Amino acid sequence: MSEHPDPFDESDAFDEQNDQDESHASDTFDKIVDAGETSSAAAGRDRDPDLAVIEAGSRTLRAQAGMPQADHVPARPADPEVDKALREVEADLATRWGETKLEPSVARIEALMDVLGEPQRAYPSIHITGTNGKTSTARMIEALLSAFELRTGRYTSPHVQSVTERISLDGAPVTAERFIETYQDIKPYVEMVDASQDYRLSFFEVLTGMAYAAFADAPVDVAVVEVGMGGSWDATNVIDGSVAVVTPIDLDHTDRLGSTPAEIAVEKAGIIKQGATVVLAQQPVDAAQVMLKKAVEVDATVAREGMEFGVAAREIAVGGQLLTLRGLGGEYDQIFLPLYGAHQAHNAAVALAAVEAFFGVGAGESRTLDVDTVRTAFAAVSTPGRLEVVRRSPTVVLDAAHNPAGARATAAGVTESFGFSRLIGVVGASDDKDVRGFLEAFEPIFAEVVVTQNSSHRAMDADELAAVAVEVFGDERVVVEPRLDDALEAAITLAEEESEFAGAGVLVTGSVITVGEARLLLGKG
Repeated sequence: MSEHPDPFDESDAFDEQNDQDESHASDTFDKIVDAGETSSAAAGRDRDPDLAVIEAGSRTLRAQAGMPQADHVPARPADPEVDKALREVEADLATRWGETKLEPSVARIEALMDVLGEPQRAYPSIHITGTNGKTSTARMIEALLSAFELRTGRYTSPHVQSVTERISLDGAPVTAERFIETYQDIKPYVEMVDASQDYRLSFFEVLTGMAYAAFADAPVDVAVVEVGMGGSWDATNVIDGSVAVVTPIDLDHTDRLGSTPAEIAVEKAGIIKQGATVVLAQQPVDAAQVMLKKAVEVDATVAREGMEFGVAAREIAVGGQLLTLRGLGGEYDQIFLPLYGAHQAHNAAVALAAVEAFFGVGAGESRTLDVDTVRTAFAAVSTPGRLEVVRRSPTVVLDAAHNPAGARATAAGVTESFGFSRLIGVVGASDDKDVRGFLEAFEPIFAEVVVTQNSSHRAMDADELAAVAVEVFGDERVVVEPRLDDALEAAITLAEEESEFAGAGVLVTGSVITVGEARLLLGKG
C-alpha cells in the first residue's frame, strides 16, 4: 500500500494556520448571520435568530468544504460505438439469472475468483450488510476514505439508472469503456466456470467478479463492498473484510432470508470474519443477540451504535443537517451532512465508526481522526435517489424506499425536513414486497397517492397495487396511472392545484427502478 497522510489530528506545527482559518471562518459566519437578518428585515419578515445561526453554520461549512460532489449517475455514452458495445454487454448479462433468482452457494463465485487469481485478496475491504441504508453508508465510508487520500473501490447494488454505477473507482462510476473492457477481460474465465458448474454464473456473480477484478487492476487501497442479499451465501462474501458493517435489520426478502429479524440476522452475520471488527447499527434485540453471538464465535471486536459510538446531537440545517457524532475515539462536532432524515445521521455515525475501525481507532488507538478532513468528507456526500430533490415549483423528491421500515424512515425524513402543506405520492412497487405495510407507512403524510408501475418485469401491476392502496387510503385518495410519465404529470398537477406558493410537493417512491426511471423523465442524468 502506498504512503498516505496521517489520518489523525495534525501536529502543533499547524496550529497557527488553523487559528487563521478559524478566524476567517468566524468572520464569514458573522457576515452570513448579519446578511440573513438584514435581508429578512428588508423583506418585512420576523426572523428567528436561532434559525439564522443554523443557516449560517451550514452555509459556512459548505463554503469551507466546497459544495457536494456531483451525484455521479451516468447517462448513456455519447459515443454511438461505445453505447452499442455497452448495450451488447448488458444484453449478454441479461441472459443470466437475475438478482431475484438465487441458488444459495458461493461455489461458483469461488471458482471464478480462483481462475482470476484471487483478485479480492489484493486489497483490504470493508463489507456492508443490513436491510436498509447500505448504499448510503457505503457512499459515506467511501467519501471518508477518499478524504484521507486512499484510493477506493466501491461496489453497490442495485443501480439507479446505469449498470456502470455499481462499480466505482475514486468516488465515481467506472466509465462505460472501462466497464466494457473489464467484462471482456473476464468473459473467457466466466465461460470456463460456466462449463464446470451445475448452473451458469448469475448476473450478480459476474458483476461481482468484474468489480473485484477492476479493483485489483486499478489498484485500490481499500474496497467498500455492499452485499447483494443476505450475507453467508452472497456472492460478495469471498472477501475477508477487516471491518464488517451491519446497518439496521428489518423484514425484507423474507421468502429467502427468514421471517423474523433474528432469522435474517443469522444469514447476514455470515460476513463477520475471524478477528474482524463489527460495526453494528441500532438493531432489534433478537437480531443484535445473533450478531453478538457470531462475533464471540469468531473472536471479532464489536462496536455498537448507542454504546461505543452514535449520534450525539443533530439539528436541521439548510440543505441537510448539522451533526455531532460520537466516534470510537472521541467526538466530532460541526459535521454538515447534505442529506435529509434522522436515518442518514445514523448512517453517518456508522460510516464514521467503520472508518475509525479501519484505521485502528478503538483497538489501541484512542485519538480521533482529523476532524477537518471528516467535515470535508461528509459535506461532499451525495446519495442519488435517497430523499433527493430533483425539481422545484412544485418540489419533487425521489426516494428508493421499498419496504415498510424504509418507508417509515422516509416519511419521518420528509415530515421533518420539508414541511409540505400537502404531499402527493407516486408509488410504483415490485410484486414481491410488502406493499400494504409500505403504503400504511405513508398514509399519514400523503394527501393523495398516484399508483403506477415501472418497466421492470418485477413491477407490481398498477391495478393490483391500486386495490391495496384503496384499502389503505380510501377510494377518493387514490389515482391510477399505469404509465410512469402520466403518473408524474398527474401528481405534479395535483400539487399545483394549491397554487404556486402553497408549499405542496410530490414524493416518488416504491422501488429503485421507479426512482431511476422518474429521474430520467425529470431530466436528471
